[in-house]
Amino acid sequence: MSQILMPKATAVWLIDNTSLTFDQISNFCGLHPLEVQSIADGEVAVGIVGYDPISNGQITKEEIDRCSNDPGANLQIAETKVPRPISRTRGPRYTPVARRQDRPDAIEWLIHNFPELSDGQISKLIGTTKQTINSIRDRAHWNISNIKPQDPVALGLVSREDLALAIEKAKRNEERLEKSKVETDNRKDKKFKKFEEETHEKTELKTSTTETEVVSPADAIDTEPLEEKNEKLADGSQTDETSPFSVLEKLFPQEEETEQQEVSKVKNSDLNTEQKQE
Repeated sequence: MSQILMPKATAVWLIDNTSLTFDQISNFCGLHPLEVQSIADGEVAVGIVGYDPISNGQITKEEIDRCSNDPGANLQIAETKVPRPISRTRGPRYTPVARRQDRPDAIEWLIHNFPELSDGQISKLIGTTKQTINSIRDRAHWNISNIKPQDPVALGLVSREDLALAIEKAKRNEERLEKSKVETDNRKDKKFKKFEEETHEKTELKTSTTETEVVSPADAIDTEPLEEKNEKLADGSQTDETSPFSVLEKLFPQEEETEQQEVSKVKNSDLNTEQKQE
């Protein structure tokens, strides 16, 4: 159903001039039933002059009579060429002046019962600012001692459909964030495991290439008796590796004679033999 012109003034006229129920008037005017009841009790819309929807072509008298006889029926707007106001789809919701003092109570109720709602969603639903929401959440509001949580639908600040859509959207966003967080954690675990395996393989290769022979202390100790060792040295069957001569031989090994030295020796021996023969 498209929005009618001057909904509150129209509700005032319907309350005063018809026998329609509060639910029928609220559905037709786009108001909450409690707000329509408050208008009938004189608590809201005080001083507003009624706006006749029949004379302005928004509804016919036959439609009002039909719905008056059937309390379960809903009023239908008459077809007219008069342009209708466009409903706002973005930005904060307009809150009537008579209901603005109830906004802190509604904000407290939403924060307490639906913490998944973001500040932007609450500000659009209630028609408030993020600064007010944060002050109520942090208990820094100037009137925090008098704030009592109340359902914004019962206060007439928001419709049940808009509140349900906002809650469903907030839950979807929360599930999406949790799913993305789990995926990122799994990715990090896989990368960490792969890094551990690579480092383990590198350390194994390094240790295998630099592995040296380990000599046990028992093998390094000479357990041969001293008497047997001296007998072997006396026979000449074994040399004492710890003697200074053996150490010098290891440090300064005797060089082998070269071929030229051998040739020069042979020549000298031949000369000596020739001289003797002469």
